[in-house]
Amino acid sequence: MSRLFILLFTACFTTVLAAGAADQTTEDANNIPGGFIPKKSLSYIGIIAYGLSGLIHWFHFFTVPPRRTFMATLPIGMTAMAIGFILRIIYANPPFSLGEYVIMDLVILLSPCLYLATDYMLLSNLAKSFDDDVANRCLLIRHSRITKIFVWSDVFTFLLQSGGGGLTAMDNVKLANLGSTIGLIGLILQAASFGLFTVILIVFAWRISTHYPELWCPQSPRPFRVLSRQPIDDWRILVYIMLVTCVGILIRSIFRIAEFAGGYSGTVATHEAYFYTFDALPLWIVMSLYCVVWPARALMERRSGILELGSRQELNPGKPYSFA
Repeated sequence: MSRLFILLFTACFTTVLAAGAADQTTEDANNIPGGFIPKKSLSYIGIIAYGLSGLIHWFHFFTVPPRRTFMATLPIGMTAMAIGFILRIIYANPPFSLGEYVIMDLVILLSPCLYLATDYMLLSNLAKSFDDDVANRCLLIRHSRITKIFVWSDVFTFLLQSGGGGLTAMDNVKLANLGSTIGLIGLILQAASFGLFTVILIVFAWRISTHYPELWCPQSPRPFRVLSRQPIDDWRILVYIMLVTCVGILIRSIFRIAEFAGGYSGTVATHEAYFYTFDALPLWIVMSLYCVVWPARALMERRSGILELGSRQELNPGKPYSFA
């Protein structure tokens, strides 16, 4: 399985390099929606890469106990992205349909919102796996509010991006520029919101490592196995993967901001090599890490058994540290 992912990564990377040398931004492309002619070869690779990862996610979702309903957002997002690449091929035959371009662009632009929602709900559920006093002390926001605050924030930015993305394809230059501005505002707000979430995740991990070292380093954890149904005692593995996904998502956010800031006919928007290098490829890499480590395996209930005596923390002999 790991060799297959390495092969896919190599194929994606080399094809992206080739795209940079031969973007089809011809005179005809200047007169079509999007300003470029999508490369079918890249789209086929996108379908295979996201489709395969999505299938693995669906397999984990239905077979790894306990089934966490909220985790459906991840395979749905990967499936939607694969569909976006299918629509990209349909739009390219020939690339002159405004309606097909708008639908394709919105599906690819908005599918990653589900990846963000996945990380939000993961942190909330990971925090709930600890005692309330641990979660409340280590989180900057109560775990019950994390999903509500950030998901509703993303709903608002989702509407801005979808509205702006639709307007960018209009023939009217003023409306297209207005769409770019609206979409840019939505992307900036989304990036700021996710940046705040990343800070909350880092602080959460740091505070546990500082104030609850016995939780940070589990006692006698079972050996970690990739692509397994076995529970993961060392929950830090999930945190590390979440941090990597945050990096990939932030890279994509910065790219999208640069794309919209450059305008509908800007260099970044009309050369798809940038899209594959800073959007499709990093997102696929980081979200495919959940194929190797399905998050539900690390969301078991944890009891700290800690009593706080003033500023000093001691293990409560009557409540030994355990995994329930």
